Amino acid sequence: MTVRDLSALFLDSTDRPLPRAARELASAGVPVFPVAPRDKVPLIRHGRGFRDATTNLAQVDTWWRRFPQANIGVPTGAASGLVVVDVDVHGTNGYDALNRADRAGLIAGWEFLVRSPTGGLHLYYPAEPGAEQRSWQAGNAGIDFRGDGGYIVAPPSLRVIDGETVPYRITELATEPARPLDAGRLRGFLDPPRPPRRLPTQMRGQGRTGPMKLANWLGGESTDRNRKLFWASCVLAEEGVPYRDALEAMLTVEQRDFGSREIARTVASGYKRIHGDPRLAGKNSASGAGTARAVVDAAPEDRLASARGL
Repeated sequence: MTVRDLSALFLDSTDRPLPRAARELASAGVPVFPVAPRDKVPLIRHGRGFRDATTNLAQVDTWWRRFPQANIGVPTGAASGLVVVDVDVHGTNGYDALNRADRAGLIAGWEFLVRSPTGGLHLYYPAEPGAEQRSWQAGNAGIDFRGDGGYIVAPPSLRVIDGETVPYRITELATEPARPLDAGRLRGFLDPPRPPRRLPTQMRGQGRTGPMKLANWLGGESTDRNRKLFWASCVLAEEGVPYRDALEAMLTVEQRDFGSREIARTVASGYKRIHGDPRLAGKNSASGAGTARAVVDAAPEDRLASARGL
């Protein structure tokens, strides 16, 4: 099941009852689970919620016989083969940050767009094979990333907004081939960590910061390693440490849940953030961005109205 195949399923399910739509997704190999009617909360509260998603048709039929009005939840990441950028409009208008990310060439590659009932936007991408991309939130930007450990409420699910029943529905299909999203670079752009004013306690008084000093410090950290790695990469870039020296040092902290590919991307993002890396100049900045820009540069109501015929 490709993301393009999924878009066809969503389009076909627009006017179908939720139980039938859930069954068709499961039949096509997309794991599903029931979500509270007209809501976004998993119904399987005695279990593990979205982690109980399945393609077992008997189980799917049982769930939707019990809850015929249940919305359809789909786990994101490796479980389904898709990841989603979720643009919110409550509190912070996520379209502002989405426009900035588009101009920076960071959101190209989406397969289709889904309008949420509240006026937000879901950008669907294929998950990167063999790579874990954990879900994250950039609250100040109004954008979340739904990857491994997350889920999305899928079309044709419904919400009640201001007394009106409004569906999730596809509003735009890409004209360019879909490709995986670099979620780490997007997060670093939307929500860059603020470098602390002083080095970590165990590194003070040791003179000029070296890559192995920072790598040894990072190796002892058990939480938020990606953000700390991004900060360390920025520090090394500011110190004038060659990119390859920094990368070689940081790769020594590779662990099963913190792989070399993620480390390499984060180090490259840190160096590009400070003074640019010649090897990365212009990457993702031209091809593929135009189709997204036509949608996200307009006002929200114009952007979504253009695809109402789908």
